[in-house]
Amino acid sequence: MSLTHTFHIPVMGTGHSIDTPIRVAPWGIDSVISIVDDLLVERIRKHYATEYNLPFSQIARNAYDGRARRITAYLDTVQQVVQTRFDELKNSTFSEGSPKHDYFAMLPDMSPLKAMWKNMMTESDPAVVAELEQQLTQSMKPGSIDVNIMSKVDFLANDKLGKPLSSEFSDACAALRGYAESVVESAVILSAGFNPRLYGYIANFPGFYRDTTGHIKKKIVLKVSDFRSALIQGKFLAKYGLEISEFRIESGLNCGGHAFYSDGRLLPAILEEFRDKKDQLNSQFRPMVVAFYEKMGWEYPIDKVEAAPKITIQGGIGNYAETLRMLNEYDVDATGWGSPFLVVPEATCVDDETLQQLINAGEDDLYLSNVSPLGVPFNNLRMSGSEKWTSARKDTDKPGSACPKGFLKTNTEFTESPICTASTQYQLLKIAEIQKSDASVEKKSAQRDLVLDKACLCDHLGNGSLIKLGIIKEHRGPQAVCPGPNLAWFKGPYSLRQMVDHIYGRGESLTPENRPHVFAKELEMNVDYLDRIMLLSDLNEPKTHKYLLNVHKNLLEGLDICEKLAGETPYKGENLDSLKVAVERARTKLEVLMQPLMATA
Repeated sequence: MSLTHTFHIPVMGTGHSIDTPIRVAPWGIDSVISIVDDLLVERIRKHYATEYNLPFSQIARNAYDGRARRITAYLDTVQQVVQTRFDELKNSTFSEGSPKHDYFAMLPDMSPLKAMWKNMMTESDPAVVAELEQQLTQSMKPGSIDVNIMSKVDFLANDKLGKPLSSEFSDACAALRGYAESVVESAVILSAGFNPRLYGYIANFPGFYRDTTGHIKKKIVLKVSDFRSALIQGKFLAKYGLEISEFRIESGLNCGGHAFYSDGRLLPAILEEFRDKKDQLNSQFRPMVVAFYEKMGWEYPIDKVEAAPKITIQGGIGNYAETLRMLNEYDVDATGWGSPFLVVPEATCVDDETLQQLINAGEDDLYLSNVSPLGVPFNNLRMSGSEKWTSARKDTDKPGSACPKGFLKTNTEFTESPICTASTQYQLLKIAEIQKSDASVEKKSAQRDLVLDKACLCDHLGNGSLIKLGIIKEHRGPQAVCPGPNLAWFKGPYSLRQMVDHIYGRGESLTPENRPHVFAKELEMNVDYLDRIMLLSDLNEPKTHKYLLNVHKNLLEGLDICEKLAGETPYKGENLDSLKVAVERARTKLEVLMQPLMATA
């Protein structure tokens, strides 16, 4: 993480941030590409290789180690294009309206480079101006081209004889290898859970270790939802001498894409624990890392190593006041801004129809859905191209998808080899089973709807980018999109400069004053989700009963913290009144929700 800026743009589906580094890295902004879909990245690589007259030789779908090779080739292409665009920007003039002027104008006001640039702009001595221009130009650097790997999306295919391939050819390991062998020096963000096979495999690549100067070419960032998870995963990696450069905390529900529920633990409580125990992240990992280097006979440059991993936060942040709260009160190093950038065409690859839908979307249009084949809640847009396509197939003799890519094959209810729950094959088998059951007509209908809701996210999440870049026609690809609920308050379309100025609190805010506080929205979503769980749960089942009581306990602890916070002095533009209202509503709703649970105690 370069920290030229104090924010980054997280991954947004497989397609919507697929070329975001090409768009924003020349301006020093860090962003994240999903590399789960190697077939998509191959098509995007061809597009940019053609546009920039770069050599292109297609890597066939059935080529040996094709997944890793496609990812490597794409990241190398992105690096070339970013460097080309950055060099053009760097060689432009400092005149107002030029790309170079915008580079410095967009920097955070606290940046030393920004201060130097302002001095240069007001300096009258030509010799001093020339010296400052030279210093500023030499100080410029592009943003980081980071990648995201969903650790649990790790399908292991069979060879031609039907036997499982060796583990390094699993989807996650192959993706990691593709990143490790690329020329990109950046970070891999590991998300969606702990995968020991993948984590152990990282140790095969020297780029993830420090050289004698203390530099790490390939950094590791862990996306986590709580401190305990950070410690467990960090210790596992430390045994291999691998260091965490950053822990990226994300709201469990108030985020884009897959929503991994944090069992009622609220962000204020999670952030407090990270702030108060931050030193442990270094004291517990560092001795293990040093011991590994000693065992290997390597030099560990202890005097050239930062004191502790960076801590960042993302998910639902919507204005500068909330950013200040995160930076100042919780001591985080930076914030992540994802969904708002979906309505910034300069930053993300969203087709025109979906972009307009996002601009017009209200709170009811952005919802926590059941569409993911992973069985994890998925933040979704009503009436997207994907939703309409999936719905139209429900009453046909071939519901679901042909499963053209197969990245989310995890189910073995009916087959020896895993298949996807969004596939036609699975849905026909499951519906037949439901129809043979003794359940009531109403229950069968409800169960059938849950099966048919599943969408082909592997394919659909990439289609918007293919349409936007002119690679496919709109009618050839149903478009899925994964905005967080925060997007309802951003209308757009905005320029990159407008969004960056909004993030840093410069000029008129892009969101209204009555937008709920990030913590208020998260609290509301957590209580609503508990309601959803309880409706589907057997409250008399001991494990379920114990789990729900723990969720309730976590929520009460978070409520107390939120209530205290709501009484503090707000930063300018911080809607703490909405948090106070949210706490009162949550306490009332929780009291009603818990009555049947307490009755079964």
